[in-house]
Amino acid sequence: MADTAGGAPEASEESHHSPHSESFWALALGSMGVVFGDIGTSPLYAMREALRHTRATVSPELAVLGVVSLVAWALILIVTVKYVVFLMRADNKGEGGTLALMALAQRFVPRRSGWVLLLGMAGAALFYGDGIITPSMTVLSAVEGVRDAPGVPHEMASLTVPISAGILIALFLAQARGTASVARLFGPVCAVWFLVLAGLGVYHIAEDPTIFRALSPHYGIVFLWDNGFLGFVILGSVFLAVTGAEALYADMGHFGRNPIRAAWLIFVLPALLLNYLGQGALVIHHPAARGNPFFEMIPQAVYWPVLILATLAAIIASQAVITGAFSLTQQAVQLGLFPRIAILRTSETQAGQIYVPQVNRALMIGVLVLLFVFRKSDNLAAAYGIAVTGAMFVDTLLFFVIVRWMWKRPLWQAIGAASGFAILDITFISSNLLKIPDGAWMPLALGATIVVIMWTWTRGAQILTDKTRRDSVPLIELSEILKARAPYRAPGTAIFLTSDASMAPVALMHNLKHNKVLHEKNIILTLETTETPRVPDSQRVRIEPVNDDFKKIIVSYGFMESPNLPKALGLCRKLGLKFDIMATSFFLGRRSVVPSAQSGMPLWQDKLFIFLMKNAANPTDFYKIPPGRVVELGTQVTI
Repeated sequence: MADTAGGAPEASEESHHSPHSESFWALALGSMGVVFGDIGTSPLYAMREALRHTRATVSPELAVLGVVSLVAWALILIVTVKYVVFLMRADNKGEGGTLALMALAQRFVPRRSGWVLLLGMAGAALFYGDGIITPSMTVLSAVEGVRDAPGVPHEMASLTVPISAGILIALFLAQARGTASVARLFGPVCAVWFLVLAGLGVYHIAEDPTIFRALSPHYGIVFLWDNGFLGFVILGSVFLAVTGAEALYADMGHFGRNPIRAAWLIFVLPALLLNYLGQGALVIHHPAARGNPFFEMIPQAVYWPVLILATLAAIIASQAVITGAFSLTQQAVQLGLFPRIAILRTSETQAGQIYVPQVNRALMIGVLVLLFVFRKSDNLAAAYGIAVTGAMFVDTLLFFVIVRWMWKRPLWQAIGAASGFAILDITFISSNLLKIPDGAWMPLALGATIVVIMWTWTRGAQILTDKTRRDSVPLIELSEILKARAPYRAPGTAIFLTSDASMAPVALMHNLKHNKVLHEKNIILTLETTETPRVPDSQRVRIEPVNDDFKKIIVSYGFMESPNLPKALGLCRKLGLKFDIMATSFFLGRRSVVPSAQSGMPLWQDKLFIFLMKNAANPTDFYKIPPGRVVELGTQVTI
C-alpha cells in the first residue's frame, strides 16, 4: 500500500537499489525486509483471530482445517495470482503502487478523467489509514509474546502496552537520523525470520502430516458453509494473513519485478504456508493452544530468541510502512494532490532515504493513540484489514483501465480480467465492513479525511489557476507592449516562476508596475510533473525562445523525484543558455487568498484550502533556490 503499502523508500532520480547495481539474489534478499515485513508478521495473529470466531458447534478439527485452507488459498489467490502473476505486469516505467498506477491510467485513458484521479486519492488515503494500524498491531502482537514466556510473572502482561509504546516512540524518533546504516540488515533479519517460521511449522507438521489436507479448497468451502453467516465474518480475520500483499506491487521499482517474484515463490510463500500448517497441526492436537497458536508452537528452549526475532521483524515491518508513507507523500506532492511539504534527505549516498517530519509526527501520534485506546492486538485486529481491502479494490479498478486502454484489450476481456479479482476484493471488503462498530470505522474516517484534503487542494489549485489566467496578460501580448514602451533595463538575469508559461507571471507584472524595470535577460520558468516516475537529465530541461527579451524554460520531474532548481538550471549550459545563478534574481508571486461564498467551492472548503496554502512549505526551500537570490511579490486573489 503501500502507495504504497509496505513502502520502499523511493525518492529521487535513481534509487540505490536497482537491477543494474546489485545482483538478482541480493535484491531478492533485500526485498525480504522491505516488501515482505508486513505479511511476514501476520502469523503472529492471523490464525488466532480466525479461530477465535469459529462456532463451538463446528468440529474443532474441521474448524482448524477450514481456517488453514482459507488462509492458504487467500495467499495463493490474492498475493500470488492477483499481484505476482497479473498486477506486477502493469508497471509505470518499472514502478508500482496506487499513485504510479493512477498516473499510468491517466496517461492512457481517452479523456482526462476525474474518477481515475479520485481512485488514486482513495487508494493513497487508505494506505495512510492502514499505515497507522500496522506499526501498533505488529509490535504489540510481538511484545504480547512476553506473557507466555517461561519464567515471566503474570504481572508482566500489564507492561505490554508501555513496552510497545517505548519501541514505537524510539522507532519514530530514529527516522530523522535515517535508516541507511541499519537498512542493510533488514533483509537478512527477515530471511532468518522466515526460516524460523518454516522451521516451527515443520516441527509441528511432523506430529500430524495429515494437516496437508487443509491445502484442499474443499475444507475451506465446507467450513464456510457449516458456519453460515459466521463464516463470512471469519473471512475478515482470514484476510489478516494477506495484509501487506500490496507491498509486492508498490515496491516493485525498488527491487525489480523478478527478484520480488522469486523471493515470494521460492522463500516467503513456502515459509508462510508451512507455519500456518504447523499452527493448524498444533491446535488439532492441543485445542487449548488456539488462544495464541503462534507463541504456543515455540519450544521453551528457544522461546526468548524467537520472541526477540519476532519483535525485530515487527519493527522492520513498521519501518517499511513509515518509509512507504514518506515515499507516498512525496509522490502525492509531486502529482499535485498535497501542498508542498518539507522533505528532507537523511543520506547523501542513498537516494531513497528521505524523512518527512510532518508525516512522521502525524503517524507517531496516530499509532500511540491506537495503542493506548485498543491496548490489545485482539482489539486492534477489528480495525485492521478494512483499509487494505479497500486499497486492493482500488488497484483492481485501475487494473481494468490498464487492460482496456493501455493494453488495448476488448471491453469483455478487460471486464473478465478485473471481475475475478473484484469479486475477491468485494467479498473481503464486505466481511471487513462488519468490523466497523468494533473499530474499523477509524481507518475509514481517516481515509475519508485525507481524500477531502486532497480533493480540496486539487480543486482549489485549479480554481486559483483559472482565475489567475483570466486576470493575466498573454506573454506574447506583453512583449508587443514592451516593444512600444520600453522600460528601464536592469543588468543581470531574472527568473520568474509560474505554473502557466503562456501567460505573463504575476511577479513580472508587479515588477513592471511598481519598479518599472525589466532585466536584460528574462526567463519564464515552469516546473511540470510527468506521469512517469523519473525523467532522465537529457530530457530534464526544454528551452523555448519567445523573443529577445524572454525565454521559456520548462523543467520536468517525475512523480518520484525531488525538485532541485539550481541543479536543473545547471543543465542549461549544455543547451547554450549561460548565466551565473548567484547573479540571478528569482521572482516568486506570493498570493494572499480570500474566501468567497460565491466561488466554485463551499466556504468551508475555501477556508480549508487557504489553511493548506498557509502551511505549505516555502517554495524557496522546496525547490532548493538560494534564499539570498529570491524576491517575493504579493497579490490578493479571491476564490
